[in-house]
Amino acid sequence: MASDLPDNVVQIWTDGGCKPNPGPGGWAAIMRYKGVEKTFSGGEAETTNNRMELTAAAAALEALTRPCRVVLHTDSEYLKNGITRWHTGWVRKNWRSSTGDPVKNMDLWQRILAAAKPHEVEWRWVRGHAGDPMNERADALATEARDAAARGEGL
Repeated sequence: MASDLPDNVVQIWTDGGCKPNPGPGGWAAIMRYKGVEKTFSGGEAETTNNRMELTAAAAALEALTRPCRVVLHTDSEYLKNGITRWHTGWVRKNWRSSTGDPVKNMDLWQRILAAAKPHEVEWRWVRGHAGDPMNERADALATEARDAAARGEGL
């Protein structure tokens, strides 16, 4: 549980999505450290759910200004599995998938890996739309950003 973590851990909740997929998308991240909270969000007029999930994680990690212990909560199995299981094989195969095709969203995977490098990151999967208050907040912020992108605002 998030409250069981020591005070010196940065907690991050991320979410992203599109409607339709592909289509207008939004992403969001909520960061907490020693009682201080910051939120980040953004959107794109034409993107995918997966790109928005990855963008949220990259942006949050890039916002850290010094090496930290981080627990990053995501409802994206694509993000969690990609960063904890699949990326080592992709790197070893020069960013090719198991089928030999170029890895999708390689630019964002590389951005996440670079942003995570100075930190000790624990990646935690949470079930989306299942009542986790911070995941629900991140989802609401990402939805607001997606709706703004669909209206052509903030791009």
